[in-house]
Parts: sequence; structure tokens; C-alpha cells
Amino acid sequence: MKTRLSVAAATLIALIASVVVLVQPAYAAVGLHVSGGRLVEANGTALVLRGVNHAHTWYTGQTSSFADIKSLGANSVRVVLSNGHRWTRNDANDVRNVISLCKVNRLICVLEVHDTTGYGEEAAAATLASATDYWISLTSVLRGEENYVIINIGNEPFGNSGYQNWASHTSSAIQRLRGAGFEHAIMIDAPNWGQDWTFTMRDNAQSVWNTDPARNLIFSIHMYGVFDTAAEISDYLGRFRSANLPIVVGEFGHNHSDGNPDEDSILSYTQQHGIGWLGWSWSGNGGGVEYLDLVSNFNVSSLTSWGQRLFNGTNGIRQTAREATIFSGTTPTTAPPTTAPPTTAPPTTAPPTTAPPTTAPPTTAPPAGACSATYTIVGQWQGGFQGDVRVTAGSAALRGWRVSWTLASGQSVSQAWNATVSRSGSQVTATNVSYNGNVAAGQSATFGFIGSWSGTNPVPSLTCTAL
Repeated sequence: MKTRLSVAAATLIALIASVVVLVQPAYAAVGLHVSGGRLVEANGTALVLRGVNHAHTWYTGQTSSFADIKSLGANSVRVVLSNGHRWTRNDANDVRNVISLCKVNRLICVLEVHDTTGYGEEAAAATLASATDYWISLTSVLRGEENYVIINIGNEPFGNSGYQNWASHTSSAIQRLRGAGFEHAIMIDAPNWGQDWTFTMRDNAQSVWNTDPARNLIFSIHMYGVFDTAAEISDYLGRFRSANLPIVVGEFGHNHSDGNPDEDSILSYTQQHGIGWLGWSWSGNGGGVEYLDLVSNFNVSSLTSWGQRLFNGTNGIRQTAREATIFSGTTPTTAPPTTAPPTTAPPTTAPPTTAPPTTAPPTTAPPAGACSATYTIVGQWQGGFQGDVRVTAGSAALRGWRVSWTLASGQSVSQAWNATVSRSGSQVTATNVSYNGNVAAGQSATFGFIGSWSGTNPVPSLTCTAL
């Protein structure tokens, strides 16, 4: 009888255990994910981020920047967004368009909420909880984009006060996102204005990692004046490597108000050890850090000395970037080159590193008519190209607009965003969509498209009509 009871009890325990196992959440490798301490694609191919930051939320009209960044060889872009706490909220339609621009330009999209910058020390900053609310509100936009999008919960989420709460606030945000069904790779920034001079992220990384049921986190350190020697850089990044925890340099520069980072060591160490990075930043810096612009006035043909270093220098983007394999077989926008990588180091206190622009970007005088349109080829390859059209209101606001042009022999339009595009013979007509038809006097809206060509690819004359 005792033996029978033991067998029955063992059977019951096994049955209960199997039920417990069945009700545990399953997190299969979906899209971009971490394996063996490295970021990999769904097919298991390692992906080393080699890209730049783009201040989209302050310059939403600069949509051609995505093609420009790609044309210089980048495989990824970290996009500045706002949840509306501190700057104008980037709504679902805008975020959907950003993801589309990343995909059409074959860039992995790292999306971040910038409003959290310096929380605890910066009075206007938002909490990680509010950033998490924002991501959850975008569930319908982000779901299904796991192959293309990394969610960077919040930029530099603590300053030099209150950073002791970094681990608990970060873990809570991660668990809320997983509870809402997000399976994306999640990037988390360090405190201390991103530079972790207190080693708060470094020393709590394992415990935070353990709170993610998907084990799909990427830690991000920002390297400015705190990291001004090769020893500091190799020590900080090396500790994550030794712990088999994924780390990227989410921001860095060649100079800063808090010191002179060792960008050469950042680049050489990261290349040697397959660590990703995203340089700060494409264009539009203000607040005294204008020297961090990689190009002047968003002009891809006007690289600054920092831009020359990051794109064309030793271990820079042109030498080291490899395009994500998810884009294989899709239409390219310009072929990126290929080859090698970067390094930097820790402590001291640091002021904010990513100040938004203090003045609006320059604009041209508004046209006199109801509206006008300009057409730019922002990227071209054999047989294909990407076009960008800017619609500008005249002396009165627009409630809607329509742009038309005639295709040359051999040209066609196959895909568009920010406009509804139709074709009748050689005539192309583009009409505003719901969210960009209202244009204030003298202001502009943009739309883009992918086209093909043979023979020649001339720029046509456009007709703009107010609706």
C-alpha cells in the first residue's frame, strides 16, 4: 500500500509539474534576439550594429536622412522619438512611417524615447514608466516588426541623482513590455547621463538580465568624456564580454564638453570583439555641441571632420558595416561597402550629452502660389532609385494637396509612403494622406517613393494643386 501510494504520489507530482511547464510563457527566438551574448537575426546570423543616431523628433521633415545614412554604408539607425512628455509626441502614423523608411533603406531601426534623458536631475525628464506606456500604446505599429526593430526603452534614463533606482525601474519596464506581448530585442541605456560612471548598470546588469523572461536584452553605454582612455573603454566593455552579456555603444563622439573621448580606441576595441555602435549624430545638434554633427545642415555631401572619421576612417562604417541578411533579395537603395571596427573608458560626473537643437532648422522663403513641389533623387542604383518630394504651402495654409508629374521613358514608381500614389500611363499623381494634408502657410510636407529606370533618370517638372 505504501509503495502504491508513493507511485501514485510521484505520478501526481509529475502531472502537476507538466502542467506548470505548460503554463509558463514561451519565448521562442522571434526576429532579432540575443544568443550567446551577441545580437543575432532570426536565422542565427550575427548582427553587429554599425550606424548613427538621427534626431527625428526635432526634424521630422528630414525623411531623406534615412537614405542618406544608408548611402554612406550604415546598417542601422537609432531614431530619436518623443512620447510627448517633453517634446512633440511622435504618433503612431509617424512611427509607422519611420519604420517604413528604415526598411525601404535596409536599415535596422533602433527606436528610443528621448524624454527620459537625465531623470532625477533634469526636472523636465520623463520616467521609464511613461516611456513604457508610450511603447505599449504603439503595440499595433510594432507587432510584427521584430526582424527590423529594436526597442530602446528610454534614453539615458537617470542623471546623477536617483540613479540607485535604475535597476528596479528598468526591470519593471522590461516586465511590463513582455507582459504586453512584446517579443522584440530590448535595448536599455545606462544611468549617469548614459555614461555609468557609478557602474550602476555594469554591476546590476546580470540581475536585470535575469528579470527578462525572454532573455532578449541589449545593454547600451554612451561614451563621451568619461571614456577618455583605452583602458577605461576596454575594462568597461570587457566586463560585459566576460559575463557573456550583450553590450553596444549606443552613443559616442569625438569630443565633448565633459572631456575628450578616445574614439579611436572605441572603434578598434569594438571591431576586434564584434561589439555594435551608433555614433552621435547625423545632423542638427544644438546647445553648444554642434561639433557632433556628422554632416552639415543634413547635407550628405557635406561631411564634417567627425563624419569623415566615423564613415570613412579606420574601423569606421565603410570598412566594417555588414547589412542585415533580412534584407537579402529586396531592392537596395545604394550598396554599402564592407570591412572592420572601434574602443573607449569610465568615471567622473557628466552633464547631459544629447541636447536638442535650440533653434529651428533653416527654411526657405514660402512660394507665392497655393503650393509648390520639389523633387529630389536621394539614392540611385542600377535600375532603381529613391525619390523624395517636398510640398510647400504658399501664402495660405493647405487643407490638402496633389502633386503630378510625367514619367520619362523607362521610369516607373513601385512603392510610396506619406502619399497615395497612382499612375495612368506615364502620368503619376500623388495625393496627401490623412495626417499630412494640413500644411501651414510657408511650411512643408514630404513624401517618398521607390522607382525604377532605364536609359536615363531625369528629374521631372512637378505640378502642385491645393485641394
